[in-house]
Amino acid sequence: MEAQRQDKLYMQRCIDLAKKAEGNTYPNPMVGSVIVHNGKIIGEGYHRKAGEPHAEVNAINSVKDESRLREATLYVNLEPCAHYGKTPPCSLLIRQKKIPRVVVGCTDTFSKVAGRGIEMLRSAGVVVTVGILEKESRELNRRFFTFHEQKRPYILLKWAQTRDGYLDIDRTLLDEARPTWITDDWARRMVHKWRRTEPSILVGTVTALKDNPSLTVRDWSGPNPLRLVLDRFGKLPHTLTLFNGKTPTLVFSEEGTPISENVETVYLTNTENPLLAVLEELYRRDIQSVMVEGGGILLNAFTDAGLWDEARVFIGEKWFVSGVEAPKIRQKPEAWEKFGNSRLFIYRNKSLY
Repeated sequence: MEAQRQDKLYMQRCIDLAKKAEGNTYPNPMVGSVIVHNGKIIGEGYHRKAGEPHAEVNAINSVKDESRLREATLYVNLEPCAHYGKTPPCSLLIRQKKIPRVVVGCTDTFSKVAGRGIEMLRSAGVVVTVGILEKESRELNRRFFTFHEQKRPYILLKWAQTRDGYLDIDRTLLDEARPTWITDDWARRMVHKWRRTEPSILVGTVTALKDNPSLTVRDWSGPNPLRLVLDRFGKLPHTLTLFNGKTPTLVFSEEGTPISENVETVYLTNTENPLLAVLEELYRRDIQSVMVEGGGILLNAFTDAGLWDEARVFIGEKWFVSGVEAPKIRQKPEAWEKFGNSRLFIYRNKSLY
């Protein structure tokens, strides 16, 4: 029992290290590694950025006395790789350093790994323990696993609603394109932080037309996500901010025309279910997750189809009495917290798993 408790303790450290690189490792997963000798951590590291050394390499390189590796245990939240990519296989390095024991959080279901790393280690006589904090390890890289196992991007829905359940007022008579704010600056900053960690962001025709959004990271630091807009019938004017060419943008349309440099039109072939067409195109482009920011028609299309993995819902203090109703999620939130003058609720689509 004590040994298992220690394994969990060090594995949690791996997960905490991995989180430091959130938003930087894409399309690679987040991975942390810890090396323990006689009950003490003698090395640790994490995968900092795609193309750079993996977590195990950084952990091994941080050990001052390499001779201790032959009596140490290496912990890592994801199965060590067994293939040559931009870096050599980590499993091969572990074998070369003669580390006798490796503890793995969860197996890597990516086709080029998929148990081969563990097999490579065991074939060399390394004692491998798998499944320590497995749930937490998979949760950390849920986008990565969803993409490779379900052959589609991880779908994150995000919206803000009033206390009486509305996304927006009725703006059919408004000429000015501007958003209707429900939350405060604290919530908006958090949304920009989320944008920084998601590779793509999607809105529908009405939101693009009425809000004229930028869909960029302005109140946080980091890269902008790939902007996506579903404009099935080519209704959006080319003067919108989305089409300014400053940030890569995809327009999904049945009838649209090319707009400008850095703005690409993707013609919908599956017109019966445009959502699947969008997801198929994102998978083809190796985009592991998409944050859907609205509006009501698009959000409801995803929830009605049960096609979502996570929903983040802000509930502000305002009342609209009437307007555009927010989507209804028929399950209890997994977590919630106070956020400025709003409350943030997190939901998971448990029916998918």
